[in-house]
Amino acid sequence: MADDLTAEADRRLEEALTREGARDPREFYRERLRDLKQANPDGYAKAVAYYRDTLIPGVASGDVEPLQAWTEYGRRLAESLLPGRTVSVDASGRAHPYEAPAPRDRLVLHLPGGKGGRALLVGLPAELTPAQRATYDVLVGGKLKLRS
Repeated sequence: MADDLTAEADRRLEEALTREGARDPREFYRERLRDLKQANPDGYAKAVAYYRDTLIPGVASGDVEPLQAWTEYGRRLAESLLPGRTVSVDASGRAHPYEAPAPRDRLVLHLPGGKGGRALLVGLPAELTPAQRATYDVLVGGKLKLRS
């Protein structure tokens, strides 16, 4: 039964990715899960439970829109790994408080609270604008020089 739910959730996500021309977030969420497992075992257990009990059944049943559900999962992973606040970055590079669902053309980042630490990627638009690319490069990549 769980395999059937996962297969249906994957199918619905693949359809949404194709329809929206969106990027698949699962790979960088897997990386975030690996980091979480090492840094916060309790947060990891909660993230796995949320995936199994909320994300997959919700997407598989069609009760939630797949891309929105996965973005929310990414936000939860980031918050479990590094407390802070989540923002969405518009085409001009201006940050706004994150509100679900984030518009598809927004870059979604989780900014660490306190001192230090890089922003964590939560969601990418199909294509980054130059301002979003610069924001990503500085806040996530830690680059001090912009690409030419």
